[in-house]
Amino acid sequence: MNLVDLWLTRSLSMCLLLQSFVLMILCFHSASMCPKGCLCSHTGGLNVSCSNANLKEIPKDLPPDTSLLYLDSNQITSIPNEIFKDLHQLKVLNLSKNIIGFVDERAFKGVAETLQMLDLSDNRIKTVHKNAFSNLKAKAQIANNPWHCDCTLQQVLKSMVSNHESANSVICKTSELEEHAGRPFLKADADLCNLPKKTTDYAMLVTMFGWFTMVISYVVYYVRQNQEDARRHLEYLKSLPSKQKKPDEADDISTVV
Repeated sequence: MNLVDLWLTRSLSMCLLLQSFVLMILCFHSASMCPKGCLCSHTGGLNVSCSNANLKEIPKDLPPDTSLLYLDSNQITSIPNEIFKDLHQLKVLNLSKNIIGFVDERAFKGVAETLQMLDLSDNRIKTVHKNAFSNLKAKAQIANNPWHCDCTLQQVLKSMVSNHESANSVICKTSELEEHAGRPFLKADADLCNLPKKTTDYAMLVTMFGWFTMVISYVVYYVRQNQEDARRHLEYLKSLPSKQKKPDEADDISTVV
């Protein structure tokens, strides 16, 4: 083997060794950044699995290159503002089977464009801010939550790009219209955003009618009371004896004439 072949062989071995060393560093770095109680692996991107980890909140030290994030079957109660803002490669987010009851307005800021699947099923969500899912392109699963069907929920579902399947899975636990409680949201054939306005109009109309009735009643009472007082005064005047002229005054008048 000449010197050139030997040099090439050693160079190739060094390249392979260097690549292995770089991969080991990357794997060690990812493992060292893995949140406590979670498992991290590289399968088509960084997979962070925190299922059944007894978490009470979403970890704040998630690796920025996380692609798949599983936080299901924990005790998470809320999704704070911008909690995922640094996860620009996040595609799958599973938050099912928690006790989430509150979703902040900007909870999904930073991942709305990249997220492909969002699972919020089997939680305790009754309502969310109307902009919570704005610009969210992910296929959302929001079934098995005690939704309160009102104008806000109607606006939320309209703001979601892919909301047809989501809307189909929403069952109204309670509703602005009592007859829609227990029914699928889409079968509530009513514009829930117009109900408060109509209710306000009816209330205002009833109030105005009440005031008008009171004013008319007062005017009628006042007129009748004045008429009664005038009648009594007239009767009193009629009951007074008429004044007669004194005799001396009559004689004086005759004399003058």
